[in-house]
Amino acid sequence: MKNWIKAAAIAAVGIAFSASVASAAWEKVVVATEGAYPPFNFVDKDGNLQGFDVDFTKELCKTAGVECEIVAQDWDGIIPGLLAKKYDAVIAQMSITEERKRSIDFTNYYCVTPAVFVGKDGMKIEAYKDGEVIEDALDGMVIGVQRSTTHANFLEDNFPNAEIRMYDTQDNALLDLTAGRIDATLADSGVLLEWVNSDAGKGYSFVSDTFAPAEWFGEGAGIGLRKEDQDLKELFNKALAEMLANGSYEKLNKKYFPTINLHPR
Repeated sequence: MKNWIKAAAIAAVGIAFSASVASAAWEKVVVATEGAYPPFNFVDKDGNLQGFDVDFTKELCKTAGVECEIVAQDWDGIIPGLLAKKYDAVIAQMSITEERKRSIDFTNYYCVTPAVFVGKDGMKIEAYKDGEVIEDALDGMVIGVQRSTTHANFLEDNFPNAEIRMYDTQDNALLDLTAGRIDATLADSGVLLEWVNSDAGKGYSFVSDTFAPAEWFGEGAGIGLRKEDQDLKELFNKALAEMLANGSYEKLNKKYFPTINLHPR
């Protein structure tokens, strides 16, 4: 029994030492977010970054015991910027996919929101049902989507008879939707829910069921990291687990999405 107690004490010291070393190695972490994907991340009228991802980053870093600087980065260059060491991590609703894991690593997922189509009130789109893609569901339609996203991959892989228009931001896709240049847009339901409930989204609504097939949408959104930074991955995974346990994650979830559970598993 004494040997077991001694071994447990040594293991506990080892874990604490490992965490303290990881924290010491990362006294400051520069985190990139897009800043154009409300309500997850956006720039307010005063030029400040706001949103769920921003508040989550602040709480995560506080829990991890590190200083964090949050910077804005255009989506198209967000992975290249990480690899070029412009910043140390990406917290921007980046889905964990096999394609992305070829070049970067991820923490455990911190958020899951299913996809949905938005169009004019009364429209109905059934592109995915009972685990199957309905390949002719978008025939002859013009669908807007943000480029370099899992939503864009889903559309391009499955609907050859639709015109898929790519946008640098989801906001620009929504502008073209209200201008009548596209028939519908596909994005995260969490992003589109706020828009359809706003004055800008009057006359538009969810026109499909929500869906999130893992083949295209991955395991959820994770924190993107360089593969060599395994100590930072360990530090952030530990902090995320603590946030889930102490209720601070749930508080943020309810602040931004009172009707959506962002961490269902």
